[in-house]
Amino acid sequence: MLSERASGILLHPSALPGPYGIGDLGDSAKKFIDFLQSSGQKIWQVLPLGPTGYGDSPYSSFSAFAGNSLLISLEDLVERGDLAKEEITPPPFLADVVDFGAVRIFKSALLAKASAGFHQSATPERRARFADFCREEAYWLDDYTLYSAIRREEDDRPWVEWPPALRDRESAALLAIRAKLQEAMGVEAYIQFVFAEQWRALKNYANAQGVRIFGDLPIFVAADSADVWAHRPYFQLDQGGRATEVAGVPPDYFSVTGQRWGNPLYNWTALKAENFAWWVERLRRNLVLYDLIRIDHFRGFAACWSIPAHEATAVHGTWVDVPGQEFFTAATAALGPLPVIAEDLGVITPEVEALRDHFGYPGMKILHFAFGGGAENPYLPHNYMSNSVVYTGTHDNDTTAGWWEHLGKDERHAVARYLGHAVDDPVLELLRLAAASVSRLCIFPLQDLLRLDSSARFNRPGAPDGNWQWRWKSDEFPQDVVDLLKDLTNLYGR
Repeated sequence: MLSERASGILLHPSALPGPYGIGDLGDSAKKFIDFLQSSGQKIWQVLPLGPTGYGDSPYSSFSAFAGNSLLISLEDLVERGDLAKEEITPPPFLADVVDFGAVRIFKSALLAKASAGFHQSATPERRARFADFCREEAYWLDDYTLYSAIRREEDDRPWVEWPPALRDRESAALLAIRAKLQEAMGVEAYIQFVFAEQWRALKNYANAQGVRIFGDLPIFVAADSADVWAHRPYFQLDQGGRATEVAGVPPDYFSVTGQRWGNPLYNWTALKAENFAWWVERLRRNLVLYDLIRIDHFRGFAACWSIPAHEATAVHGTWVDVPGQEFFTAATAALGPLPVIAEDLGVITPEVEALRDHFGYPGMKILHFAFGGGAENPYLPHNYMSNSVVYTGTHDNDTTAGWWEHLGKDERHAVARYLGHAVDDPVLELLRLAAASVSRLCIFPLQDLLRLDSSARFNRPGAPDGNWQWRWKSDEFPQDVVDLLKDLTNLYGR
């Protein structure tokens, strides 16, 4: 449960400014934390930090435990002596979007150089920290480094297309490939070590400034991931490793065929037989990374929409119960009270609400969803509970300026009627409505504070490309934004 009123800003680190093609965990991130502190904000919300896979989505990662190498600060590696300053001169990247392919080529080569530099010149103390990291994180790191090295050796093919002996993790084949790819695995281990170094330093910096990090944990994992390859019994797969049942949501008002996400569904019977140990370790890892954790698609812990993998759409799925209460009970017993925020958007049943409320987890409220359906709409502020998190919109929504631009006449009238006056400044009105609500936590997307239009939208669900690319070009914060945040924070006790 949230214990105090607070507000903060949603901005994924990839969207931070800087010369290296993508935001990172270096100086621009610290400058953003300084801005949060100076404007009275107590929370920085980020999206998942894992290594991105297909479509460069933070929600489709090659590992549920690893960090994204593209977010590593090259300047920090120069300061630590792993790289020379002249080695990190970037090509002319675009300032306002991320070209993931170009950034990946640029940074991968430099991180391999940095790994060699570390092994040549690192101090004994830092070498000892690296050895400690490899030992302490071995439960996921060993599988991830091997998976990554083999995947590169196999021309980036998914693990289900590897030679059967590697696909099926036959002992002799793994022993031989480990010997062959030892150097590549070492580079991957170094990358995870420096990501952990940089993230820990950044989180400590934020916490010292009174800013907590609010992270994001996707309920499902990607089919092509180290997790599924290394833990096949925990997922619904056939003998070749391909999913037999996949995740999604059923047809609804927004889509006549529903959404077929394609993630393999969990084998909850196998997970429960081991007291949910893999999931507990996943949560334990996230508790190191974050102060608060948003669990994406929380309703999937009450029941999942199970779609036969051979189906092209989500139409012919069925609801299948999930032992969510048993899982969260076991996780709480192992880890203590969990600082979880439940992403409970969409059509939520009484069973989902009961699971959320049994553990006291706050839910989410989105103002963009509020102005249709009349006074009973759960996203209207008069229907909120204090134990909740309110947003103007999330990373999946349009910016508020773009939302208003595309809003129909009837909904615009509903906004004005709810506010009690004509709407001259819709962005400010929604920022103020969120800040004034009874929700204990209020999160503003940075794009809304900067009054940006739809061109700054971060994600368009269902769009095949063009997502996750937006970047903020300047790390200078207009004084009117600082003043607005201070005013909203003070006025509404956040």
